Amino acid sequence: MTLSIISILPLLFLFTTDALTSQSDISALKAFKAAIKPNSIPQWSCLASWDFTTSDPCTSPRRTHFTCGITCSSDSTRVTQLTLDPAGYSGHLTPLISSLTQLLTLDLADNNFSGQIPSSLSSLLNLKTLILRSNLFSGSIPDSLTHLNSLESLDISHNFLTGSLPKTINSLSNLRQLDLSYNKLTGTIPKLPSNLLTLALKSNTLSGPITKDSFTESTQLEIVELAENSFTGTLGAWFFLLQSIQQIDIANNTLTGLEVLPPKLAGESDLVAVELGFNRIVGYAPASFAAYTRLSSLSLRYNMLHGVIPVEYERSKTLRRLFLDGNYLTGKAPARFVREDAEVMGSLGNNCLRGCPGKVKMCAPSQKPFSICKQAYGGKLKS
Repeated sequence: MTLSIISILPLLFLFTTDALTSQSDISALKAFKAAIKPNSIPQWSCLASWDFTTSDPCTSPRRTHFTCGITCSSDSTRVTQLTLDPAGYSGHLTPLISSLTQLLTLDLADNNFSGQIPSSLSSLLNLKTLILRSNLFSGSIPDSLTHLNSLESLDISHNFLTGSLPKTINSLSNLRQLDLSYNKLTGTIPKLPSNLLTLALKSNTLSGPITKDSFTESTQLEIVELAENSFTGTLGAWFFLLQSIQQIDIANNTLTGLEVLPPKLAGESDLVAVELGFNRIVGYAPASFAAYTRLSSLSLRYNMLHGVIPVEYERSKTLRRLFLDGNYLTGKAPARFVREDAEVMGSLGNNCLRGCPGKVKMCAPSQKPFSICKQAYGGKLKS
């Protein structure tokens, strides 16, 4: 009996020490760690626990090695998630990571990876989530990333990417979230994916007009963030009538025109917030914004708007934030907005309004000098 037990022990030992993870995945993980500078790996970090000499990445339980950063398939043979902790790792992302062909999530956010994004990532055909946010990646976005047909979320914001958006980005038919904000991207917006919910391109150097053709297939788009770019021209009424649109932020651009919206269609819209401040929009404040029955926040501040504040704004039952400061609006400030118990917050300051006392929060900063206002109206403004 004792002899039989002893004879079985070596077999058990072999079974428990044989590698479970596929050799190609192990090689890819080794290459991934080797591309990271050793002095940027803190002792307490995930990568510090990766010891290929004593343990297999997918062995369970992981008491001392591979304690975090990796998730494996149910049969413990393939790596399905690579999610690093924000430990300040620096180095480059090795192209050999493309061997992790069953990867569903790659998340390297909040570290110091630098260099170009490998075009070989296009081999990760099962990838659903790619997050490279807040690193030091540079160069252009590889066109090959548009081959990732399973991708649902792409976030490469807060890096140093240059060049234009891939022209075939609309081929990412499953993409729901796209965030490329805070880079140095140039050019125009190409045709966007059909199932996109959130588009964030803030703080780049994108330019040209915002065209209907870019958005024509994106019928599910809810949030659009295009602030802090160099977009020009007139923003068409079609933009506010996008089927699912809820939040719009195109502040800090150089838009010069704003097409009047059709009030009869506004009642069915889900539009909640519009931010168009710090542009060069001329004309009148569109009264039809008040027809949007869910609109609670509207900013047209620091443009070149003339005329009176539409009475429809004062009658709106949903507006809770209204910023019209920094324009050339005239007439009397609406009583509802300058009462001490006003429910609406915001600013009507730095205009040409009458009856907007500086002690009222909504009237700060103080109105423009009459001489400037008169000049803006070609000398025809009466005091």
